[in-house]
Amino acid sequence: MELLKGKVALITGATRGIGRAIALKFAEEGADIAFTYRSQQEAAISLVAEIEAMGVKAKAYASDAASFEDAHHVTDDIKGTFGHIDILVNNAGITKDGLMMRMDESQWDSVIATNLKSAFNFIHACTPIMARQRSGSIINMTSVVGISGNAGQCNYAASKAGLIGLSKSIAKEMGPRGIRSNCIAPGFIATDMTGALPENIRLEWEKQIPMRRGGTPEDVAKVALFLASDLAGYVTGQVINCCGGMNC
Repeated sequence: MELLKGKVALITGATRGIGRAIALKFAEEGADIAFTYRSQQEAAISLVAEIEAMGVKAKAYASDAASFEDAHHVTDDIKGTFGHIDILVNNAGITKDGLMMRMDESQWDSVIATNLKSAFNFIHACTPIMARQRSGSIINMTSVVGISGNAGQCNYAASKAGLIGLSKSIAKEMGPRGIRSNCIAPGFIATDMTGALPENIRLEWEKQIPMRRGGTPEDVAKVALFLASDLAGYVTGQVINCCGGMNC
């Protein structure tokens, strides 16, 4: 049984890592996929081909998720192309780490814009469509750092904590319209972003994880599948940690 058959999912920042794994998992479960990317055109073309090979539709959009105008343009095109939008995954994100005393304004602003404002942009664009449908699932990718904080990542932690407050507020606003809103808080996940860390830091992270391993993008994608599907039909306003017990 395909859990998402007949659904249309919009995923921001899907050409690599967690976003890519979610796109493939959703397609595997029967969803048509629309996704955004910033600059990786070849990866986007490859992902479209991989998704279409599963027998579902796919379309990639070169877009700056932090742009309110871009978000509405993309969403309008998806509505016109696919007919509806059932699932929104706000996954676009960046890091620009640094200690507070050394962080400049641009490091703060760019991370808040990409990680937090982008979610506002796409929720603002998608909720009217979902409200008319009387159904929809919004999934915001936060982080364990947004719950516990982390030295050297005040901008990233603030953006991810903001996503939790945003998600819970949307759950209360849109619940009467049949729209659910939840967060996934990944821990240490093996992606390009974490792969750039020095080996000693990676090993130190793993020591803090009860399961003694980093997670995979597929681990997170399975949680996203649950929240996107009717299996989570009575789940909203929640933060699900996917961290191997790191934040328990």
